[in-house]
Amino acid sequence: MNDLSIYIHIPFCVRKCLYCDFLSFPPVSDPSAAVCGNELPESSDKRVDSYVNLLLEELTKAAPRYNEYQVLSIFFGGGTPSLLPGGEVSRIMETVRAYYRVTDDAEVTIEVNPETVTESKLREYITAGINRISIGLQSADDDELERIGRIHDYGTFERAYELAREAGFRNINIDLMASLPEQSIDSYKRTLEKVVRLTPEHISAYSLTLEEGTPLYKRQAEYCFPSEEEDREMYRLTGEYLASCGYHRYEISNYARDGYECKHNMVYWQRGNYVGFGLGASSMVENARWSVPADMERYQNHVENLSTNGGTPGSDMTDRQILTAREQMEEYMFLGLRMMCGVGEREFEDEFGQPMETVYGEVIETMCGQGLLVREQGRVRLSGRGIDLSNYVMAQFLFDEIE
Repeated sequence: MNDLSIYIHIPFCVRKCLYCDFLSFPPVSDPSAAVCGNELPESSDKRVDSYVNLLLEELTKAAPRYNEYQVLSIFFGGGTPSLLPGGEVSRIMETVRAYYRVTDDAEVTIEVNPETVTESKLREYITAGINRISIGLQSADDDELERIGRIHDYGTFERAYELAREAGFRNINIDLMASLPEQSIDSYKRTLEKVVRLTPEHISAYSLTLEEGTPLYKRQAEYCFPSEEEDREMYRLTGEYLASCGYHRYEISNYARDGYECKHNMVYWQRGNYVGFGLGASSMVENARWSVPADMERYQNHVENLSTNGGTPGSDMTDRQILTAREQMEEYMFLGLRMMCGVGEREFEDEFGQPMETVYGEVIETMCGQGLLVREQGRVRLSGRGIDLSNYVMAQFLFDEIE
């Protein structure tokens, strides 16, 4: 039986953060209607309930296609999944378990924002079988949080973390961001120290990327941002400090205590099968890619017209793409190199029927010569310097660059 991971997109947010370009929006059709704390306003016009019903219909109709797959991980992302009213997450999980072969030890993650966390929701998650929670902190400095448009402060986050522990969560991730406006190396280090004192099992730490079109991108002249050298120093500090506290870096931006690596995200980096449900969700199953429409009206039409005949996964999608062997090799390398263990030469040959040396020997030799890759014991991985220049290194494995 083949393995499968499921991603479920919940697009609703209390308010979009100033740096966010993800597919998310408030659950109200009237922009003037506020979403207060962790409660949805009555003026939500049943948007959330309608969306969840569509999602359940999509999950049910698609299920016959995956009869021969076992589900190893489920991930509720967004948006802010924890903004859903009580009971909605349980409805979704009940449908997934009813129609899909979910393994007994499946990793089930939900993303939450601190201001939307309540005791009752956390108890619901535990009862529904969710066993991993990812809390978006970003910074322990309240001024830094305000500058990027977060609507919680550190105290709210800390209470949410305590509630998650009290509810029974034993696998918690905390999301952090570096290179925030007006952030210093010292303030970033204080954030790391506060987070480590809480002893989460997993920490994700990414540098802020200013995405064109976001409010923060438009207002960047108002702030002083850390320099590229300071950003690199924050990155090095993250790895060194977290390692000294018992967290090992297993991917460029992810750190975990032994045994708590995120199984779901590793499926992406190792090119496993995953299927996405909900607005704008992406899938990759047996080297075929497709995406759900990102427009609500088109999404509704897609769900209503979705075939239940158990045909080829993604056959209903107009943008379905079958990856060529060359595209698969490119992905294998630039996704696999995100992992600190790198990519295995034998695994590459087993996957593609030809040695890695035949396809990428010259590139690997050049990158090793520049001190950006290390080749040892049948594996190729980024060096310390290669991690700093990872985007450059990974680009070298695109065939357009080689040719």
